[in-house]
Order: sequence, then structure tokens, then C-alpha cells
Amino acid sequence: MKVLFTFYNPSGGMETLNRTRCRALMNRGVECHLLYTHPGAGVQNIRGIPTLIAGKDGEIRERIQKEQYDLIVVCTDIDLARRIRGFGYGGPLVFEIQGLGPLQEAEIILKDMSERIHQCADALLYPKTTHLQQLLTRRFAGIPAYCFDDPVDASEFAYRSYPAKPFPILGWVGRLQANKNWSEFLKIGSRLLNIRPEMYLWIFHDEQLYDPGDKEQFSELAEALGITSRIIMYSNVPHELMADYLSMIGDSGGLLCSTSILEGFGYAVAEAMLCRCPVLSSDSDGIRRMIRHNRTGRLYNRGSIDDAVEGALDLLQSGKRRERIRLEGERHIRETLSPDLYADRFLKMAKKLGVLQQ
Repeated sequence: MKVLFTFYNPSGGMETLNRTRCRALMNRGVECHLLYTHPGAGVQNIRGIPTLIAGKDGEIRERIQKEQYDLIVVCTDIDLARRIRGFGYGGPLVFEIQGLGPLQEAEIILKDMSERIHQCADALLYPKTTHLQQLLTRRFAGIPAYCFDDPVDASEFAYRSYPAKPFPILGWVGRLQANKNWSEFLKIGSRLLNIRPEMYLWIFHDEQLYDPGDKEQFSELAEALGITSRIIMYSNVPHELMADYLSMIGDSGGLLCSTSILEGFGYAVAEAMLCRCPVLSSDSDGIRRMIRHNRTGRLYNRGSIDDAVEGALDLLQSGKRRERIRLEGERHIRETLSPDLYADRFLKMAKKLGVLQQ
């Protein structure tokens, strides 16, 4: 069986997802290819997976006609799905949705895509997330839907021991755009610095991807809060090195803070937990698959800086509970989000769609 996964660009969680599931399926004898219509910094992480970065019809048509894929998974880009159908591909096409931002925005996007999805897609695929399940069930009741958790590869990405930093670190991972809610992170960090002035804020982002104006607004808010000197920015860190950074944050006595408005999955949270880095997160729906409050991490009410600061201080100060959360979080991710489980579920989906492994 030969499968093609597509997305706009190799960056962030989608690059991690595609790479991880390709490896899981390749271990089962499935040939996997990747197609990105735009370049991205995450291409540095891809090894051993045939990958095409091309946006022109001719290049994409040639690849699809040459490879004769048994199954194509198109994530988010409904126009690419239409183009692929136009190139003569008649096999099963799965339209995947991983996250569409805030709920109102997601509803607008799905309404706009609805007719084209019905025309092109044989099935829908999405992570176990309440808001996506409700939206997709209501609007696409006639299309077969498959819903299962994204995989996290603990064999490649895991805790690594380093000498502890002499200061606690508050980490944040994401793009500088509205749904990631970076402004709330800066406000939380500012409050914590008033209590723990030795703390540093480590921010991991992609300097090639941000909404217009957000980068300037970020700098202005950091300066207004007086915390610029305590912020260290990391851009496009190779994925294999992120385990080192997340492990260091955990061992520093610090934590990862996720402030998203709405998440379909949230790779940064899952990978932090895998590296024994405790997580404080806004209750952004998809995150509930990973964080069980006060057991595998902590949740706070988005918009409440007081609630977030209280949760962060608890993780910073409570030794026994903190250590229990670190270990329980790691175990939870290993047991529930394994690539083997993902491969099992994906192959069952393929079989139901009439694709027999060859």
C-alpha cells in the first residue's frame, strides 16, 4: 500500500504528525510519501521519507500519476483536494482537519469548504476533540468520519538528563498569532517574574510564520511589561533538539505554559509531558486528551491571569505533587498516544475504505 500525506508547509505540529505517522506506517510495510505546497523550516527534520515540495499543477500531477497512490490524505487544503481530483486521481481521498482556530472561525471555514468537501472527500479524519466532532458531525453527517488521537514517538523523543539550570524556566511553544494567545503568556510571565525574579521565559517559535502585526505587538507588550531582558527567543529549533530543551525546562524546576484559545491536539504539550516537563495549559478542548487536572498536568481558565499564576506557582513550589505530575504525565503519553496504536487505527480506516495492504 502506498499513501500520500499533504499539507501546506512543513512546520509545527503538522510536520511532526506527518513524520511520526509515516514512520509508524512504514514499520508496518506501508510506503509513505509527503507533499507540501510551500517550503518551511521543518523540512530539516525529515529523513528517509520521499518528500515533494511543490505548488505547481504540473509537478503535483506528475507525482500523483507516476506513484499511483492507494490512498491520499489531504489536511485542511480543500483546494489541493480539488486539484488532485482534477489530475485524475480516483482512489480514496481522506480530508483531514487537525485544528481550525477559534470556534467561530472554524464554523466559517467549514461552511465555506462544505460543498467542496462533499465533492472531493470519501472520508473525514480528525483528532479526538469535542468541538471538531460536533462541527463535523453536524455539517458532514453523510461522509464517513474517523476520529483517533495523533501519535507521539517516545522512542525518538524522550526525557534527557542535564545539569539543572540555576533558575526556573517558563517555556512557551507556538506561532505568534491570535489563536496561540501569546499575549496571555507574556502577562502570566510578567506576574510570575514579580514573584520569582530569577526566572527566564523561553519562547520557541517559527520566525517565518506569524500573523502580520503580531511580531511588532509582541515586542511592544514585552517592553511595556518590562520583561524583555528575561525573554530568550528560539526559532526553528530542530525537532530532535526540542527534547533537550523541554527536559531542561522540567529539570530547572520550571514548566511549559500553553495559552491557546482552541487546540485540536497540541504537540508541544504532549512532547513536554513526554520529557517530564510539567505543563500548565488553558482548557483548550483538545488538550483534555492529555492533561487530567492535577494528575498529569494543570489546567487554568483562559483569560484568568490569577488562575494561571496560582497554577504555575503550585507547579513551581510543590515538590511531591510536581514530581508525581511529571511522572504521571510521561506515562500517560507513552500509554495512550503511541505510534503503534495510531498505525492500527489508520490501517483499519484504510481497510474500511477498500484499500488492502499490498
